[in-house]
Amino acid sequence: MHAWRGHSFGSPEILVWEEVDDPPLAEGEVRIEIAASAINFPDVLFTAGAHQVKPTPPFIPGFEVAGVVVESRAPSLPPGTRVAATLPGSGGYATHAIAGPRTTYALPGGMPFEDAAALTITYQTGYLALHRRARMRPGDTVLVHAGAGGVGSAAIQLARAAGATVIATAGGEQKAAVCRALGADVAIDYRREDFVAIVKDRTAGRGADIIFDPVGGDVFDQSTKCVAFEGRIVVIGFASGRFPAARANHMLVKNYDVLGFYWGTYSRAEPAVTRAAQDALYAMVGQGAIKPLISAALPMAEAKAAMTAVASRATTGKVVLLAKP
Repeated sequence: MHAWRGHSFGSPEILVWEEVDDPPLAEGEVRIEIAASAINFPDVLFTAGAHQVKPTPPFIPGFEVAGVVVESRAPSLPPGTRVAATLPGSGGYATHAIAGPRTTYALPGGMPFEDAAALTITYQTGYLALHRRARMRPGDTVLVHAGAGGVGSAAIQLARAAGATVIATAGGEQKAAVCRALGADVAIDYRREDFVAIVKDRTAGRGADIIFDPVGGDVFDQSTKCVAFEGRIVVIGFASGRFPAARANHMLVKNYDVLGFYWGTYSRAEPAVTRAAQDALYAMVGQGAIKPLISAALPMAEAKAAMTAVASRATTGKVVLLAKP
């Protein structure tokens, strides 16, 4: 097999396309011929050695793939099965990947591979963060930060489908327009507008019931000023590069919760929960309630340029790498 591998940490430019040995297949695992691999911002952090999970070089980035099972030691997933898989240990920027049965999902008939690759980690994150951690209810006001990004675009669709009022932030009017097209009731260009003031105005001073935050840093700090009484701030990540500190005294006085959600821990500790979430997501796709926003589908050969574009925040939604464009 061939793969993009990093022999050190750094920018996407350190990756090298090279031949690697096929890893052995353990009991219960499947070997997937990859048709599509989704790029996530954490892939950039992973390659730089700045992710929560730091790999040991040489490593292969990529956590979301879709393709066809070509070898199986899992009776429920025979060769020829079209699947999507999440790879907790990474390995998606390659021609083949090994996946376990707990995080491999047979695809509904006819689902394109690029959609399937984009519909696992980010959508499971949005679904579980909103429904399980934040206990989202119809009628809630949900503030989604970085709404034009991969996980943000998923959160907008999922909140809208649940009957919430959605306010989204994005960097620039073009990305704000993307948020509105995804279903946001209000889209805020944070570069020129004060989202705290707008949220308060739109909620008659009450604030947002749920704040979905993949950014951290100053965005988290400002979010504490517009969270509602008994509201919930769900911390998804730290795209800003700064880990914010929650002020316990402020949480006490305003009676709000700060919750964390990390997909990697859930996939290991509660695989039945992530599988149930994926089943729910496939049902929502079938109903037309959600559809991954894919801004670009590029050849696997362009992985480094695609990662650089994601790192620079020049993209919207998801970017997907195709093995056979």
